[in-house]
Order: sequence, then structure tokens, then C-alpha cells
Amino acid sequence: MPRLRIPFEAIDPRWLPFADAASESLPLGRLLRLSLFQVTVGMALVLLTGTLNRVMIVELGMSAGVVAGMVALPVLFAPLRALIGHKSDNHRSFLGWKRVPYIWFGTLLQFGGFAILPFALLVLTDSDAPLWVGYSAAALGFLLVGAGLHTVQTAGLALASDLATDETRPRVVALLYVMLLVGMLLAALGFGQALTDFTPLKLIQVIQGAAVITVVLNVVAVWQQEVRDPARTAHNRQRERFGDSFARLMSNRRARRLLLALGVGTAGFSMQDVLLEPYGGEMLGLSVGATTELTALMAAGTLVGIWIAARRLSRGRDTHRSAAAGLLAGVLGFVLVIFADPFGSAALFRVGITVIGVGAGLFGVGTLSAAMNETDKRTAGLALGAWGATQAAAAGIGVALGGALRDGIGALATSGALGEALASPATGYSVVYHIEIALLFVALAIIGPLSRYGSNISSRLGLTEIPG
Repeated sequence: MPRLRIPFEAIDPRWLPFADAASESLPLGRLLRLSLFQVTVGMALVLLTGTLNRVMIVELGMSAGVVAGMVALPVLFAPLRALIGHKSDNHRSFLGWKRVPYIWFGTLLQFGGFAILPFALLVLTDSDAPLWVGYSAAALGFLLVGAGLHTVQTAGLALASDLATDETRPRVVALLYVMLLVGMLLAALGFGQALTDFTPLKLIQVIQGAAVITVVLNVVAVWQQEVRDPARTAHNRQRERFGDSFARLMSNRRARRLLLALGVGTAGFSMQDVLLEPYGGEMLGLSVGATTELTALMAAGTLVGIWIAARRLSRGRDTHRSAAAGLLAGVLGFVLVIFADPFGSAALFRVGITVIGVGAGLFGVGTLSAAMNETDKRTAGLALGAWGATQAAAAGIGVALGGALRDGIGALATSGALGEALASPATGYSVVYHIEIALLFVALAIIGPLSRYGSNISSRLGLTEIPG
């Protein structure tokens, strides 16, 4: 069977924004194939935080707090990303692989979670079984999918860092970051189209399809990517303890401040993740398909944010200043979302979501580019795991708090306890959005001092290093 070969060398480099990310050891075709694991991670995120949370809150009538808790369950696994990265840096194996075993086991966890979720939905929609059985099964499915995507993403990013050269490593990781957003965009559009005429059976079919696609794409992504080297994974080889490696990373004061700003800013952007689609459905009357497509708008806005960050970095701008610009854009986006309900404007709501995506893109690329200064082949898994753990933990906590606050404050408002002027279901949503604005300003204050010192990575980044 002849091998499929795409003649990338025949394409004008202007149309290949990641041409400089390729190297002799990692050609562009191989790099793009490796990036498929990010597509499956993006697909899982859309399904968990977008489609399923909207259906469970609006169509199934579940409490937003309960659903937010389920969506936030992966946060229980997020702090282990640094440990997973360290373990993959120092994996013992007679087969000679460091990263592939973690990607494979993570894939199996994702598949297992997707396999459980359809049965949980059946119990919740049409079954004589106690509701706690459906809730427990759904929670287990969310947890398994979350654990799997954290494991796959941490080991996959570390594998990409191993395969890249020192010169191309930041560009490779930036490409993988964008592929995550591409996966979210494609999944949101696909799920939105498939669920235009919503039925529980269609939702179950979508989940089952996502499970199969996850396994296929992840296997294709890692096939013959990592070279077997038994000496590198020998059981008698000296290995640094996780505590010592992590302490060395955290001894860098700027790294600690960066991770703190990342955590606060990510929480500020993430509290709305479980609320935007229910907000669109409950307050603006949007359909399931229309609210699912909101995730596509968010992803598209994030890609625009990355493009803006690329332009800024290509002109020598500091990475921390790009992150700060993203925080300010997020504030503007939340203001627009807040005013969407009083004006009854779905268009204003969509614009606000897009602007929030732009801010998230600027913030994510800025903090990721700064974090790449702490990454090398010896500790790639640990450094990327620490960045990912901070981001994922903050996002999970933000999601849980967002849902709980919406439920609690919304109940007080509709009962009249907050006064006649606030006796509306929109009050719970609005308070959460105002809290997010406050968190973004706090993150801005934390990251501000870092911009004084500049960033040595910004002078090395060109337009092709982050897509534009």
C-alpha cells in the first residue's frame, strides 16, 4: 500500500504559518499528525463543558451547581499533571518508551468515560432506577474523561518537546496549543449541526462517535513518533525525585508569580464556562444547536487572539504585556455579555463571547510563551505539567464556583430576598460575570511587575512561531 505523502515543500511558506516549527528530526507532516491528540482533547472539552452541561441543566432540569460540580471533577486530577509529566520524564520501561505509555493509558481513560456517559444519560432521562445512580455514573464518566485528557495532553506536549529542537520547541508547543482550539472549533460546529433537532438518542450517538474518534486519532497521532531507547528507560538509571525537581522549578520567583497570575486569570476566564450556554438558552431563548455553536465562536475568537499575539511578539513586544492585553479584552467581553440580557440582544451576547475568546487567546499564548523559558528536554514534562496543572486546576475551581454562585444567588434573587429590582434569574449570572471581571483585574495586578523585566523569549519569536 503506497504511503500518503503531502508535498508541503511545494506550498509557498506564506501559507504555512508553522513552516518554521518543522525541523529535520520533526518534519511538518509528522508534526501535524502528532498534533491530532490535541484535537481529541479539544473535542472532549467541548462535549463536557459545552454540550453536556447545557443539556443536563436546561433539557434535564438538573441543578447548575450539581452539573458544575461534575464538569469540575477533572480538577481533582489536574494537580497530578506535574507528577505525570515528571513520571514520563523518568519512566522505567523495558520497551524504551517514555511518553507513549502515558498517552495510551490516557486514551483508554477517555474512551471509558465516554462509554459510561450514554448509560448515565439513559438513567437520568428514562429509567426507574434511583436518580443517584444516574448522577454517580455521570460523575464517574466526567472524571474518567477528565483524567484521560489531562494525561494525554501532558505526555503529548512533552513528546512534542522531546522531538523538537531547542530552536523550534516554543513554536511546536504553540502549534499544539492552536490545534487544541481547532479541535474545539470543529467539535463545536459538528456537535451543533448534529444536535440541531435535539433528541436524547442523538446525544448518545454523538458521545459514542466521540469515543471512537478519540481512539483512532490518538493512535494515528503517536504511531512511530517516539523512538524506542531501552537505555533511556532502564530500571537501574538514576532519577531525580519529584519533590527535588519541583522545588527547583518553584525556586524561580518569576515562575511562581507567573503561575499565580495564570491561576487567577484562568479562573476569571473559566467561571462562565458552565454558564454561557444555559444563559443563552434561559435568558435569550437560544436552541441547543445555537448555544453549542457559541463554543465555536469562543474558539474562533481565541484564534484571533493568538494571531494578535503573534503580531505583537513579532514586533518584539513582551509576552507578559500580551497576557495583560488579553485580560483587558476579557473585561470588555464580560461587560458586553452582561448587557446582552437587558438589551435582549443575542448579537451582543455573541460579540461578547468572541471578545472573551480573543482575550483568552492573548492571555494563554502570553503565559505559555513565558513558561516555555522553563522548559528543556530533561524536564519538559515537569514544566509543561506545572503550567497545565495550574491552568486546569484554576479552570475547574472557577467552573465549580461559577455554577454554585449562580444557583445560590439566583435562588435568593428570584425569592425576592435581594429586593424587587434584582428579582430575576439573570441576577445569578450577572453576579458571576462581575466576579470574573474583578479576578481579571487581580491577575492584571499580579502579572504587571513581570513586564518590567521583559522576556528573553519575545526577541526570539517571529510571526511564524505562533500562527498568524
